[in-house]
Amino acid sequence: MNLLITGGCGFLGSNIAAAYSQEGARVTIIDNMRRVGSRYNQSWLEGLFRSSGNLKMREGDLTEIEFLEEVFTNHGPFDYICHLSGQVAMTKSLLDPLADFRNNTLGTLNLLDVARRMSPDTVIAFSSTNKVYGDLRFLHYGETSTRYFLSEFPNGIDEKMPLDFSSPYGCSKGAADQYVRDWFRSFGVKTVVFRHSSIYGGRQFATIDQGWVGWFTKNAIEHKSHMNKEYGAVAFEVSGTGKQVRDILHSSDLVRLYRMAFEKRESIAGEVFNIGGGMPNSLSLIELCQELYRLLGMAKEPIFKYLPRRHSDQDVFVADISKAKDLIGWEPQVHYSEGIEQMIQWVQEI
Repeated sequence: MNLLITGGCGFLGSNIAAAYSQEGARVTIIDNMRRVGSRYNQSWLEGLFRSSGNLKMREGDLTEIEFLEEVFTNHGPFDYICHLSGQVAMTKSLLDPLADFRNNTLGTLNLLDVARRMSPDTVIAFSSTNKVYGDLRFLHYGETSTRYFLSEFPNGIDEKMPLDFSSPYGCSKGAADQYVRDWFRSFGVKTVVFRHSSIYGGRQFATIDQGWVGWFTKNAIEHKSHMNKEYGAVAFEVSGTGKQVRDILHSSDLVRLYRMAFEKRESIAGEVFNIGGGMPNSLSLIELCQELYRLLGMAKEPIFKYLPRRHSDQDVFVADISKAKDLIGWEPQVHYSEGIEQMIQWVQEI
């Protein structure tokens, strides 16, 4: 099997590459190496592939179409393309919307066009986002002491929710999302779109802008260190009320999804799926911090410092994953309590 993974030294890409390394697949990675942790993940992957020699690392940018054509000439055609690269932070898209567009929309269109011309039988899985649905402010929300909820969507939000791109990030990813979907309808390229909620797990180098589970895990570990040294309580800084809810998905479940998608490639070509941990794995920011304190054995309740709400933030997004279960046979296996415990171990390691 011959794979191309864009953003292959990122969080999700490195996990997928590692999974395929175990079965002798040839893997080509394209990455611009600008993200925190990319070099660490590169070294880790090179160690995994050292005995087989089946890893090709190509440092470059999808906005450079000549570079892409050269990669396809020398390493293609590809059986499977996992398109995971891109600008991933809504906050950064507001600071530099043109760079956000180039990375997410132009880069995706370049990849699709080169694949159509030079590797037409490939399967392309695209990592999209729940942000294509906008801020969802028009929905009717309930509220408890720790979270918001949507009583009209007891199983989460499905793919019938109207698109409503919001923020430059939502626009750039949403446009890419629709290009990928249309490449099946217009050119017959086997594509599938996964609109992800929140992902976490090993190989993730979280920042304040992206990877909130990892970021708050890092904060909680630092809080415990402060308390052990009797420096007093430390507050979690949260944007908004902290009651915003997401369904979190462990990276091992996501890797399994991408592998199963290739196996089901004929039946799911052209489809779009909302992907997350589902309602059983939904947590608010407040609830995540409480769970972190519990797992770290901290007797005190977390305290919070509230910052202004982030632009275009969703109060609740929980994915209804029934379509993925029906058409792919996939559903999460890692409960958040187990996954967060693993996340603590990973953050302590790094």
